[in-house]
Amino acid sequence: MPDFLGDPRALLVLVIAGFLPNEVWRMLGLWFGGGLDEGSELLVWVRAVATAILAGVIAQILLQPPGALASVQDWLRYGAVAAGFAAFMVTKRSIFAGVVGGEMVMLAGKGWFG
Repeated sequence: MPDFLGDPRALLVLVIAGFLPNEVWRMLGLWFGGGLDEGSELLVWVRAVATAILAGVIAQILLQPPGALASVQDWLRYGAVAAGFAAFMVTKRSIFAGVVGGEMVMLAGKGWFG
């Protein structure tokens, strides 16, 4: 197995302990939620709670970065978030474009400024 993938046993544990349990809940959510009205008050509330949790996680990562992200300068982390948000808005709210845009700024800045 190629070296960049790491230890195959660790990958197996990651799939069994991380991926599979999450997929069960996602599939159950699709099955149970398939007939719900997207504009219902319950789903509006669920979306609001999910958005608030995501905002909290992003704020925590920005203010108290974990692991290798702690070695990235504050201004670069904030700039990457701003660039990701700008890409998100310019591309008519494409989450993929926002993530890629922020990641590109983060990688370019880390490459240029170390």
